[in-house]
Order: sequence, then structure tokens, then C-alpha cells
Amino acid sequence: MSPDEQAVADYAEYRPLMFSIAYRMTGSISDAEDIVQEAFLRLTRVLRDGTSIDSPKAYLATATTRLAISHLRSARVRRESYVGAWLPEPLLADSEPDPAERAEMADSLSMAFLVLLESLTPTERAVFLLHEVFGYAYSEIADITGKSEPNCRQILARARRHVDEAKPRFETSREQRDEVARRFFDAAGGGDLAGLLQLLAPDVVTIGDGGGKAWALAEPLQGRERVARFIIGLFRRGEKMGAHGVPAWVNGQPGAVTYDAEDRVVNVFVLDIADGVVQAIRSVVNPDKLRHLGPTSDLALRAPRDLPLRPWPPTSPRKPPPTRSSTVSRRPRTRGCANC
Repeated sequence: MSPDEQAVADYAEYRPLMFSIAYRMTGSISDAEDIVQEAFLRLTRVLRDGTSIDSPKAYLATATTRLAISHLRSARVRRESYVGAWLPEPLLADSEPDPAERAEMADSLSMAFLVLLESLTPTERAVFLLHEVFGYAYSEIADITGKSEPNCRQILARARRHVDEAKPRFETSREQRDEVARRFFDAAGGGDLAGLLQLLAPDVVTIGDGGGKAWALAEPLQGRERVARFIIGLFRRGEKMGAHGVPAWVNGQPGAVTYDAEDRVVNVFVLDIADGVVQAIRSVVNPDKLRHLGPTSDLALRAPRDLPLRPWPPTSPRKPPPTRSSTVSRRPRTRGCANC
């Protein structure tokens, strides 16, 4: 097998692992793809030079992790100056996650968890993910990060303490999570305020990412009554504008993609569900983070006249503002109908 053929074979085998590491590190699908591609090119160049690689998996994991750390360090200024709340680019699955998949792997994809990782340094994030999510030993992590084993243990302990303080909780039963999501969308689409109130936690919050390019509430919206009325108002407005929603699994959680009347993507949002109720509604409306899903709509860029909306003010990327005005329905999709 030629060096190029060997590299292609290794890429095909280990690409899922490489992407999993890069996406969890960066929270960006486009950046993760770039990092994976660069790691593959480095492997190709090494093999062409005649260098023997004992473990292609270890080489690619190391290259991917180090590239992600470098990317995060160079992107720090951009993240700190990001307009409004920062959320990861949504990662959609074609179906419900495989029940056999480890819970840690699924939960580590959630938007809440990825936002929490933003509070860690790039090296802390790498050490934490490699050990807690991907099951690497300290000796392997030391080789990957270029740190000593004792240092890696200290880094992990520090990162673990921080994560454990704010680690999100999710419903352990996927069946119950899906049922709550279905009832949530039915109540919102049907204008059932009483039914929606029963499905929201007392301190439920809406969190949105407009990136300064989409209109949004000026401040976070929190509280069962306020959120319920806001969501129902969005669904009614969406119906008038011809928006419709399609159920989807987003970052391992139930959610939906909203399309306008021309089937262009308006937004993606996901529900955080625990204790049988919705704890948070996370919405991504920044068009730059939706382009991998298809053509994006300008519907989210227009502010409804009867809502006190304005572009997100500059805030810390770790302080979550509310959701953007978008409408989805859990019912089967019908063109031009937001509630069908």
C-alpha cells in the first residue's frame, strides 16, 4: 500500500474520533472539519517522507488535539468580543442517538456542556475531554499534550472541580425526554398556555445566539410564566409568517429546525430536559452557524414590531442571554404551516 493509500485508509478509520475531539474542543463544525483536514494532511506528509508511524490513531489524535488547542488560543480574542451569548454550531443527527451509546459521550455533545467547557483553558479542556469523555490514560494524555503525567493529573483535578460545580443534568430516560419534548411542541403550537406551563421548570430560561446578526431580546428571559407566554407568541407569529418546524436531535438532545416558507433555515433550537420538565430552551439564529444546514433565511433578521427586540449587546460569551424569536412545531411538517 502506498503512503497516500495508507493515509486515506487511516483517515477513513479514525475520522469520527478526530471530529469528535475537534468539535468538542471548538464547538464549531466548520473549524472542526478544518482541523481534521489539517491533521490528515500532516499524516500524509509524514508518510510520504518515509517516516514509520507505529500508531496512526495516536498520531492523528495528537495532531487533532494540538491543532484544536492552538486554534482556541488564537480565537480567544474573537470569542471574548463575540456579540451576545455564544452557543456551539448545532450538530444534527439523522435519528435518536443509539441507546447503546455511552451516556457520557452523548451528554458531552450537549450545548450546555460545550458552553461550560468555554470557561476552561484550552489545555484544561483537552485534558478533561481526553480523560473523562474519550477514556485516555494519563500517560497517553501526557504524550498528546506535551505535559508531564503529574501535571496532567493536576490539570484534570482543577478542570473537574470547575465542571462538577455547574455540570448540566439531563433526563436519564430518553423515552421520557422525547415525550416531554413532544408535549412541549404540541402545547406551544396549539396555543395551550396551561399545558405549556406544566412542562416548564419554575426557573426555566431561554438562551439565544444571534451573534449580532439576528434580532433578539435585550435581556435573558427567565421564569415559567414569562417564557411560556413568549414561546406561544413566537409560534403565533411564525404561523403568520409561514414558518414551520421539523423535529430533530440536536447535540444529543431533542430539538427542532425552523424553516421559512421557502424552506430556508431560520434557526435551530434544543431543549434541556431534566426532572420531567424543560429547564432551558437554547436557540441558534446566527446565520453563520447555520450555513452547514442549507440556505439560511432572512426571517430571523427582522424584528417583530410588537416585541421589544434589538441586537444582542456585547456580553461575555459565558453569560447566557435569551432565545431569538423563532417558531417550531413538533407535529409532522406541512409546507407553510407552523402548527401542523
